[in-house]
Amino acid sequence: MSKWKIPPEGGHMDLATGIYFQNMTGKEIEKRLKENDLIIIPVGSTENHGPHACLGEDTFLVTRLAEQVALKTGCTVAQPVWYGSHPYNHLGMPGTIVVPEEDLAAYLRAIIAGFWNAGFRKQIFINGHAQDYVIPMAIHQFGKKFQVPAVIAYLNWWFSIRKHIRTKEYGGPFETPFVHADECETSFSLALFPEMIKMEDAVDTKGEMYIKDGIVDKSGLAYGYPIRFYDHVGLTGMELLITPEGVVGKSKLASAEKAKPGVEAAMDYLEDLVNEIMKKFPPGKLPPTEKMTQRSKEEIEAVIKGPRKGGKHIYTICYPT
Repeated sequence: MSKWKIPPEGGHMDLATGIYFQNMTGKEIEKRLKENDLIIIPVGSTENHGPHACLGEDTFLVTRLAEQVALKTGCTVAQPVWYGSHPYNHLGMPGTIVVPEEDLAAYLRAIIAGFWNAGFRKQIFINGHAQDYVIPMAIHQFGKKFQVPAVIAYLNWWFSIRKHIRTKEYGGPFETPFVHADECETSFSLALFPEMIKMEDAVDTKGEMYIKDGIVDKSGLAYGYPIRFYDHVGLTGMELLITPEGVVGKSKLASAEKAKPGVEAAMDYLEDLVNEIMKKFPPGKLPPTEKMTQRSKEEIEAVIKGPRKGGKHIYTICYPT
């Protein structure tokens, strides 16, 4: 029997269940930091996923995963970033909210700084959307600007379960390759939040790629082709003009059963990542300061101590972020 609940019994974003940072009191946060000072920050998007799926699909995928892992490990989850950056071919789709890359990166840097200042110096960004060219950049920009000891990791959760999102031809459970709002993505949504998926409205479409298969990878980077699916302009057309339905593939083929092994594997990976970080760096412990910065010892010690304990806040080092 699996240790994970699939599908979960609803979400936790508006509940006082000891998971979400924004749902806790200041006293509860202080207690949590002494027990586990790692926070998972889900980053999704708001975008058209066809007539059958909710527009927050990318966000709910990562929050539902993070919630269960937090229950197992004792870490904290941040309320999600609902709006993301998009490849050019997403432009113009009704319901798709496009945030410019530089604005999203600045926003994420500010989030990192804020949580670091609050005591969460171990952070995992879990991403559910095609914006892998932005989030790692924001993390490295934070590191360059602030140069404070921290553990900040980036995980696009699809990348942790590549073998579970492939077609049957390549050892996976699916009839068709994963692209967008299709058999694969809808199956995972059915496994994690079936109450928001209306299969009676599902549609099938066919996308377009102007060059042969095997050169540009599919969503989730499932096949390891050299060019990632978001690393080009012009090898496919705009979604609004090719698949205005918002689905690229055959969503009618979706089922929760196809996704359950992948959901379990994703949560196993994230649980292991959290536990490994906390094993190496227990509450209050950080990577060696002398190996992460060339700022003065006095300056770093002051911000590590923090504004509530006779030290200084992180913005004495750098603002704006």
